[in-house]
Amino acid sequence: MATKKIYLFCEAGMSTSIMVNKMMEVVTKHQMPLEIHAFPAIHAEEKVEQEKPVAILLGPQVRHLSDKMKKTFEPLGIPVGTIATEAYGMMDGERAMKDVLKMIKESRK
Repeated sequence: MATKKIYLFCEAGMSTSIMVNKMMEVVTKHQMPLEIHAFPAIHAEEKVEQEKPVAILLGPQVRHLSDKMKKTFEPLGIPVGTIATEAYGMMDGERAMKDVLKMIKESRK
């Protein structure tokens, strides 16, 4: 099975890179065919043009971009969501993965 990508966008990519590591621990533990990458939100369109992800997550610090991101990427079949503030604050990779997998599943209905 081909590896699919999930992109996390934030202000600068620093704290979100920690969340990526926590989420990748879950991916590895459950042997999911996923890669997770963090980028500054300013590069969102460029990164998606290079390679389309199966989902986009926004860090709480850029949640104000949610409507714009949804209008841009959901018509391309890419669901967009925001990482729950509690999950982000606790760097809870398990919760973030459950949320994004649920979002992907619901987008395919």
